[in-house]
Amino acid sequence: MGRLTGGDPSLLRRINSAVVLHALRTAVSPASPLSTAPTLTDLVKVTGLSRPTVEGVIEGLMESGLVVEAPAGEGEARRQGRPARRFRFRVEAGHLLGIEIGPHRIAALMADLSGRVMGSASLDVPETAPADERLDRVRDAVADLLARSGVPRSGLRAVGVASPGIVEADGTVRLGTALPGWTGLPLGERLRRSFRCPVLVENDANAAAVAEHWKGAATGSDDVVFVLAGLSPGAGSLIGGRLHRGFGGAAGEIGALHLLGREATPEEVLSTTGEPLHPLDEAQVARVFALAREGDEQAAAAVERFMRRLVHDVAALVLALDPELVVVGGWAAGLSGVLEPLRRELARYCLRPPQVVQSMLGEAAVATGALRLALDHVEKQLFAVESTVTARR
Repeated sequence: MGRLTGGDPSLLRRINSAVVLHALRTAVSPASPLSTAPTLTDLVKVTGLSRPTVEGVIEGLMESGLVVEAPAGEGEARRQGRPARRFRFRVEAGHLLGIEIGPHRIAALMADLSGRVMGSASLDVPETAPADERLDRVRDAVADLLARSGVPRSGLRAVGVASPGIVEADGTVRLGTALPGWTGLPLGERLRRSFRCPVLVENDANAAAVAEHWKGAATGSDDVVFVLAGLSPGAGSLIGGRLHRGFGGAAGEIGALHLLGREATPEEVLSTTGEPLHPLDEAQVARVFALAREGDEQAAAAVERFMRRLVHDVAALVLALDPELVVVGGWAAGLSGVLEPLRRELARYCLRPPQVVQSMLGEAAVATGALRLALDHVEKQLFAVESTVTARR
């Protein structure tokens, strides 16, 4: 996959290959000047390369399996003489996986080289499951998805993985309190044993931010904060269209802000009994919100404390980054009454209040962002992309 033409490794040859391959890949997009599989003449016009150069690149790309000759159109077949040869990028030449490892479930998405989702799998996992059991469930979900899709494991070109915690560049979870046995886990190394392709690991809120920017509520914005709302919220940020991880990958860990004032823990904030809630028990949290809607005074007070804390956490990030848009996802996005108070309070606290919207991708956001991570990696290989949304500096 790294040698696009299967032959000449020179820089110029790779650049020419990337230019032609990019033209082929985008040939049938709505923004493309081409309305069908392009001919050599089309590719010469679009790329600005000479015809002999394009011919040589096409031959190499066909040998590598990334390009195939497309059948002539019906109209062309009726014309006199042999129709011009047409070519297309083989999106089926490889496949990508995006995997979410969460407290309650494992979710996986499969896509072709265009990023089009072709299948999905999801498995429940106990919130108390140790790391080894959780990783076994990841392998089970992937095996099920591959079997149902008919895709061999060798056909995978990249795997993106999203997980709670502070994730280092090599995929090690430096700190992960949401999942048992997660802190210090060499997650990337463990998962690479199951695949013959690159495995890229990212924080879950970061992945969700990337997903909303790719095909969700933030497609038109490059300065975005995604809030993964919960008892201990996390956030992912895009600055100028690039994922912002911070120096050590800990950017956006707004759930720790309560420690600055030594306030009540997140589990205590939403409690109606004096006993802390379990931080991963979303059903218990939902019950508190339901009771508040029904008029229960203790529950209403707990929800008000929760909202104050959430506004405090999000406002700190908004004041620091001045995003155009805040997207709210996670379990709290599905509970009524979160967005409007957040908009109202941010307008009070922030010098330039951002737009506040709900996630369009819902529970698929994290796995979708992991898939985008894999797609970015392959695009950098194929199209000589210098910078992608998820590229590490």
